[in-house]
Amino acid sequence: MKNKTHSGTKKRIKVSGTGKLLREKAGKRHLLEKKSSHKTRQLAGQTEAAPQDDKRLRRMLGI
Repeated sequence: MKNKTHSGTKKRIKVSGTGKLLREKAGKRHLLEKKSSHKTRQLAGQTEAAPQDDKRLRRMLGI
């Protein structure tokens, strides 16, 4: 029987063209009024997932 892709992981992690795992940065959902504009700009965009999590995330995505 095939393994299923983890639904929560597929919504949060994107695989780049070169095979890197990308995720959104934390801290930009709420309580933004007190955070400086500099801080919120720094939190924009995506970053690479931690190398320690790489093996587990790939297994959860089925790749």
